[in-house]
Amino acid sequence: MSLWKDNAAPKQTPAPAPESREPARFDAPAKPELVPSPAVVPAVRADTSLPRKESLIAADITIEGKIEGGGSVRIAGKFKGDASVEGDLTIEAGAKLTGSVRADKVTIAGELEGNVEEASRIELLPTGVVIGDLKAGSLTVASGARMRGQADFGWNDGKGAKAGKLGIDPGAGSGTRS
Repeated sequence: MSLWKDNAAPKQTPAPAPESREPARFDAPAKPELVPSPAVVPAVRADTSLPRKESLIAADITIEGKIEGGGSVRIAGKFKGDASVEGDLTIEAGAKLTGSVRADKVTIAGELEGNVEEASRIELLPTGVVIGDLKAGSLTVASGARMRGQADFGWNDGKGAKAGKLGIDPGAGSGTRS
């Protein structure tokens, strides 16, 4: 065992030489060729029993304008303007629509201030209020519902009610004799 201090310079161990690497190469992908697509033709709905998309106007929303489309609309807020849809239109309890309505089926649980100009079926629920005229193939009014206006339903006069367009004979099964 030695008790002296080694004054010699410390030995340097050679550092490993860094590996020579080529920088990573990222080649940009070739630009795709743009090929014009053929004209898109909207598909015709063959089966009307398929569910339609439904749009919602939420309870805390107020909209003024016009609604047109092929789907269904559910109003839980307030809407001022005309609504014309190929699907169903539902006015929820507490909601208000001010304007005219055209739809396949109209369900009123809130308030409608305006006319239903064309519908195959109208359902006026117990909380429903209508201030205006109704024109439909059939009308269902629940106890407690309120209405101020005129209601035309079940007539095959060809003036707006979809019943005539659907080939429904309102006189069939009415119990009247010729």
